[in-house]
Amino acid sequence: MASQKNQQPISQPQSLPTRPFTFKLKSSVFYLSSILILILAISFSLTKKNFLKTQHLKYTFSLHPTLFQTLFRFLHPVKKPIQTKEPDPISIPPNYVLWMAPFLSGGGYSSEAWSYILALYEQNKNCSFRMAIEHHGDLESLEFWEGLPKYMKNLATELYHTECSMKEIIVVCHSEPGAWNPPLFATLPCPPIAYENFKSVIGRTMFETDRVSLEHVKRCNQMDYVWVPTEFHVSTFTKSGVDPSKVVKIVQPVDVKFFDPVEYEPFNPASIGKLVMGKTTNNSKFVFISIFKWEYRKGWDVLLKSYLEEFMEADGVALYLLTNPYHSDRDFSNKMVDFVKKSGIKKPVTGWPPVYVIDTHIAQSDLPRVYKAADSFVLPSRGEGWGRPLVEAMAMSLPVIATNWSGPTEYMTEENSYPLLVDRMSEVMEGPFRGHLWAEPSVTKLRVLMRHVMNNVDESKAKGRKAREDMITKFAPEIVADIVSKHVQNIVKKMDP
Repeated sequence: MASQKNQQPISQPQSLPTRPFTFKLKSSVFYLSSILILILAISFSLTKKNFLKTQHLKYTFSLHPTLFQTLFRFLHPVKKPIQTKEPDPISIPPNYVLWMAPFLSGGGYSSEAWSYILALYEQNKNCSFRMAIEHHGDLESLEFWEGLPKYMKNLATELYHTECSMKEIIVVCHSEPGAWNPPLFATLPCPPIAYENFKSVIGRTMFETDRVSLEHVKRCNQMDYVWVPTEFHVSTFTKSGVDPSKVVKIVQPVDVKFFDPVEYEPFNPASIGKLVMGKTTNNSKFVFISIFKWEYRKGWDVLLKSYLEEFMEADGVALYLLTNPYHSDRDFSNKMVDFVKKSGIKKPVTGWPPVYVIDTHIAQSDLPRVYKAADSFVLPSRGEGWGRPLVEAMAMSLPVIATNWSGPTEYMTEENSYPLLVDRMSEVMEGPFRGHLWAEPSVTKLRVLMRHVMNNVDESKAKGRKAREDMITKFAPEIVADIVSKHVQNIVKKMDP
């Protein structure tokens, strides 16, 4: 869930004066916030090496002018001549899609945005619109950028420097609505200036609860369209008050060529995994893996309780948790040990089954090898917008166990996975979505499914193969790119009759 915790609220920016110019546009708020970041970095004595590397990332990606040049140009703008002559029809530029998303953050919106950009770039080379991108909505991650394959870095740089006229731009604001113009926290607003200056403005977002908050409903309704990934979201958004005529289902693509099990050798997770419980073993008969950011919504407590109550050391299983902090510290091992003590889970006579945590950064290029090392993927979350690790695991032919509620209901079936029953709905107790409802997955049913997958290898492998087939036929990049392209072309036709 997109949390606004630790995000700095800012006053609502005023619309900049409209005048002819070509994109890339940067708001004054964005540049002034850069000064604030510099001051804070010095004030809190951040490591000089890391700070300089992060700045190098920003300037390598964007090739910004110097701070002095930026401030000078802002304070003393150069007026551009207004074009009065009608351009020759042959020279009329194509329409542009400016995709604004947290491309450098490495989070859920980041990976989703990349999946669209890669799909569209390949599909639309000869199409009627060109692509441009802009980082927006979250902080940059140096680790994520350095872990990207070279072709993605090159593409990011190329699309960032695409220049286009405002009148020809369709803006996609791919982030949680709090980042949309005017933003509720410090970020480059999307769209960068007043909505009416662009051909069309689209919001791409999702939520993991049973509803959309009133503030976000208002922000969705100021968009021309709101793209959501599933039928679940079409229902929750419209029931919450978002104009049904604006809501469009656009499913997510999964790169089935990149996530292809035949292309990789398995990664050895024990080589970097930290043992939390049980004894170290390199000869586990069956390996479960889960990938998530560390937050209550992801149901790590449900997974740990089910696993430890169902298995013991003699079963020859292992559980690997690949996780990263989310508004928390990295002390995952002690958090899990404390949870086990407070839960009263009894240690088996033959000892705990091993539990490992992997909290080091795994480069995107190595991620398929992590999936390849597992026999099953499991994620009993309380709510998902889409669930990218789930579709990635399914593309890798893994049998998946996941909660049968919210986003995953769009692609999980009894034939291609193991949908986990929900015991009840529970209230969100903290954060900006307090009072909403989400699912409480069944601990008992999860125990049964994990044991069943381990004891029925042939069946589980068959479901994994079916999962990959469904990813290829329904969510492959070329299929989703065609859906997006047709919707963009329909917008253009409506705007340019």
